[in-house]
Amino acid sequence: MDLGMHGRRALVCGASKGLGKAVALSLAREGAELFIAARGQDTLNAAAEEISDLTGSRVRTVAADLTTHEGRRAILAACDDIDILVTNPGVRQQPVDFRTIDRGEWDAWMEAHFYASLDMIRAIVPGMCERRFGRVVNLSVSFIKFPQVSFAPSHAARVALAGAIAAMVRELIPFNVTINTVCPGLFDTDALHTNLHAHARRGGTSYEAIFEDRLLHCPAGRIADPSECGDLVAFLCSAQSGFMTGQNIINDGGVYQGLF
Repeated sequence: MDLGMHGRRALVCGASKGLGKAVALSLAREGAELFIAARGQDTLNAAAEEISDLTGSRVRTVAADLTTHEGRRAILAACDDIDILVTNPGVRQQPVDFRTIDRGEWDAWMEAHFYASLDMIRAIVPGMCERRFGRVVNLSVSFIKFPQVSFAPSHAARVALAGAIAAMVRELIPFNVTINTVCPGLFDTDALHTNLHAHARRGGTSYEAIFEDRLLHCPAGRIADPSECGDLVAFLCSAQSGFMTGQNIINDGGVYQGLF
């Protein structure tokens, strides 16, 4: 299937590694002109070189922190006429006791997982509406549907973003602009393994035990390859996905058991 991306300009945030990098690779394979942003210039350059080698695409980089006002301004200044935006703050919360978190820490999580994505959407969507094409995909987590103990600040910010988007999408879809959220579960990334190590330390157990427990509770019986997330996002950014908007799509191997 031709996803209709040739000539489309795509900006993928948090794209130097993990799921963001997988998304960037999938979009490049479909012919999108690619901008990738992340904090570290060295890892960003390495990702750009790898994607270019695999796809033959030109990949432009922006070393900036999406979770800061300055970083967002730098990214927006480097990219114009964006047709596809993938937001991915790339900030992972370690388990915390909500009773020990002060107001500043709550605000920091809102900045990272609410304002960062919202500011980018608000800046880029008007141009999409003028050109009558736009696809926005936010990378979240599957736990947005079933919040976990010790992750309250992260969940609060992600749910706030989901609520804001739900109120926005009906104004945008008449212009062929959609916003959807992909909520991944267990994917084979550095972030996953770091998180499992943190859970093991906090629970006084081993990484191996935590890993096996996660697999036991995943009906698919495995962790997923990042490309399985990248290709899903690519479809949501395609010409064929224009009738689908405002969805929080769980991609977790069957862990979530709810209907909605």
